[in-house]
Amino acid sequence: MAFFQDADSDDSVLADINVTPLVDVMLVLLIIFMIATPMLHQGVEVTLPEMESPSTLAVRDEDPMILTVARNDLVYIKDEPVATRLLVERLLPQLDLRDYEAVFVKGDAEVPYGRIIHVLDVLERANIHRVALVVQPEDQGP
Repeated sequence: MAFFQDADSDDSVLADINVTPLVDVMLVLLIIFMIATPMLHQGVEVTLPEMESPSTLAVRDEDPMILTVARNDLVYIKDEPVATRLLVERLLPQLDLRDYEAVFVKGDAEVPYGRIIHVLDVLERANIHRVALVVQPEDQGP
């Protein structure tokens, strides 16, 4: 949009919006978000077992509480390693701060079944009953 006074006047005003800086800023923000979004992944990266049936879990706005049982016999709360004997005392305060107290357990496909059951037993004895196991859908890759 341009505004002009008389063509003969020396005081003619040209008011155009320069969009180049706006485009530059938007591209920088786009790049920052493209780099930062994959880093928002919670927990420790493990190879999940596959299953054929579709997931029936509801998606919530709040980030889920994720426990990861890794191959190296460590249990992680999100990405923090925790000894199994200290799991409950570290997990309960974090669950008290949340509206939805479900815990998602990710177990590496190479972890023995008994190790996963041991973690589930520790959660059960702590009266944490809303537990879900995380698996990889069969048609998707890791």
